[in-house]
Amino acid sequence: MFLPDVRTFLAVASAGSLSAAARQLDVVPMQVSRRIAALEEDLGVRLFHRTTRSLTLTAEGEAFVPFASAMVDAESGARAELSPSQGKASGVLRLTAPSGFGQSVVLPMLASLLEANPELRIDLDLSDRQVDIVGQGLDVALRIAPLEDSELVAKKIAPNPRLVCAAPAYLKKHGRPSTVADLDNHACIRLSAVRRWPLVVDGALIRKRVDACFTTTSVEAARTAAVQGLGLAQLTYWDVFRQLADNSLVQIHLEDAAMEDLSVWAVMPSRRYVPNRVSVFLGALQSQIAELGEGHRR
Repeated sequence: MFLPDVRTFLAVASAGSLSAAARQLDVVPMQVSRRIAALEEDLGVRLFHRTTRSLTLTAEGEAFVPFASAMVDAESGARAELSPSQGKASGVLRLTAPSGFGQSVVLPMLASLLEANPELRIDLDLSDRQVDIVGQGLDVALRIAPLEDSELVAKKIAPNPRLVCAAPAYLKKHGRPSTVADLDNHACIRLSAVRRWPLVVDGALIRKRVDACFTTTSVEAARTAAVQGLGLAQLTYWDVFRQLADNSLVQIHLEDAAMEDLSVWAVMPSRRYVPNRVSVFLGALQSQIAELGEGHRR
């Protein structure tokens, strides 16, 4: 199997057309067509449905995407391993991150990362849903929810505990809750995906029903509503660390309950052949988190 043909296949699958892939690869469309035909002949299957107006992956083509990505990544990893002096990341880094964490931590670091790695391109999906990273050809998924058992590889990046917080103006008007029972007397802001607030009581995780004055699918909307004084919010540390630092939000500690310990995880399709672009990104992310944490402790 000729690796340039495999790269061409991935470019066409990503771009959605032969002409767009040709522009991306800086070749003529006829060359792209010939490489795809050669790869299909080599594999003995049809990889794309072609009409005069559209081009889509066949079932075999969709199944081949993760294998093709692994082959290209293996070559990139080998080159990086055998040529450590290069040290730069290149290619397209495809990743997904929760919207709140992505907005507050990932986006602010991308300018310096791209400046330090001019051959790197980033395709970032900000979403609170868990996506199929293998099926969608992603390099890495940043996740905060408790991880389910799977064949994917997970690397812990940083602690990210849940916490309850509110605006000073809200607490001045309605008082500060000190126990789990006190939550019943307060307006609460709830994420749609978290129907009850997780709390640790006597070492056991419970799910506390709260009176939601505002429910939203967006972490950013929940944070904004809390800053505006709508009610108490239960979010994670890295969602609100800036607001805690500038005192637009205040953390609330309950006497009879602790918060659920969560972490930021990097989930990858495989431990083998981790592309250099992924290693460079995760190293930069850990440095960013350490710098932000140190800066807000001063």
